[in-house]
Parts: sequence; C-alpha cells; structure tokens
Amino acid sequence: MTNPTRALVLVDIQQEYFSGPLEIQYPAPTDSVQKIAAVIDAATAASVPVVAVQHTAGDEAPIFNPTTPGFALHPDIEQRRTPEWKMITKQFGSVFAGTDLLAWLQEHAIETITLVGYMTNNCIITSAAEAETHGIAAEVLSDATGAISISNDAGHVDAKTVHTTLMAVLNSNFAAVGPTEAWMTALRLGQALPKDNLLSSAMSGAQHFQGVTA
Repeated sequence: MTNPTRALVLVDIQQEYFSGPLEIQYPAPTDSVQKIAAVIDAATAASVPVVAVQHTAGDEAPIFNPTTPGFALHPDIEQRRTPEWKMITKQFGSVFAGTDLLAWLQEHAIETITLVGYMTNNCIITSAAEAETHGIAAEVLSDATGAISISNDAGHVDAKTVHTTLMAVLNSNFAAVGPTEAWMTALRLGQALPKDNLLSSAMSGAQHFQGVTA
C-alpha cells in the first residue's frame, strides 16, 4: 500500500504496566515508552491522527481501576496529549470491542492503524487480528510494544519468547511488523511497512528449521 491513510493507536499505555504484577518485562518498558513518545512526536509532525485507548476493569477492580493511579496514562504520554486526540475507554482486549473506534476510523477514511503499547500478548494481538475483519490494515511496532512472562497449567514462557514469537505470528498474517525507525522512514516516504504473508512465512519456517527435531 502506498500513501496509506494512517491513525496512530496508543494501546493501554497506562501506569499499571510500569510497576506491580503486570509490569512489562520485554522489551524493557523504560525503553518502549521512549519509542512510543518518539512515534507520537513523528505522528503529530506528520498530522497523523492519534487515538489513545485506556483499559478499565471497573471501580471495584484491583487493576485497571479508573479511580486509582494505575489507570492513568504514563506521564510521557500524558504530557503529549492534545485536545485533538481521540480518547477511548475499553473493557475488552481488542480496541474495537465495545468502542466507537471503527466508526471513527471509517468517518475519517483511515485505512491503516499503527498499534503501539501493551500488552503484545493481549490487546495488541487481539486488536491487530480484529482489524483484518473490518478491512483495516494494521502495523505493529516491535520496539514500541511489550510483553510479560506467562506461567499457567498450559505452560511456561518467558517474556522475550512471548514477544518475539507473537511478532513473527503477527507479521505472517495479521499485521506489518517493524521497529520504530523503519516506521518513521515509511511515514516520511508515504509508504506502508512491508508485511509478509502466511505462505511465505511457512516456507521460510520450514527451510529455517529443516532437520531440527523436537
């Protein structure tokens, strides 16, 4: 896609993810939030509309409670906020579920959403996957998102493996994935981030792991 009409979607860049049990572990949140701030600055300079999404679990919830400090946007994000930003509160993983985001995107003839924020393993992957069902292209910035380690009855996975695996999965089908620097170049040139496809990813995967046994 050339000259895509983009919107930058800031997904749950809330204080909840910078301390406590949900603190982002990979990439380091101190690094990813700096990338996000740079992306916001670039989007603003290029007149790309910005959507800021905050997750709520309700006034009695132990996390994502809108009456507690953890609900607030990270200060580096809040200080960049302008009246032109589209503000959304969501209750589900996807930024589309139960919100007016799709209608807003259609109203503004947005063809592509650029997703940054948290978590890779929850709201980023669900939002990118749902975008496809609405005919909206998705871009995910690999160094401006982040994941946590996961451990439950189904298995145990460290945050780096979670993040890098999901970036590869997303780029194989649901979203164009790349680092912030590549996105800024694409923005400057009026281009979309390059995206792989399922067939190509499958063939490359088979070749890469040829002869590797479990």
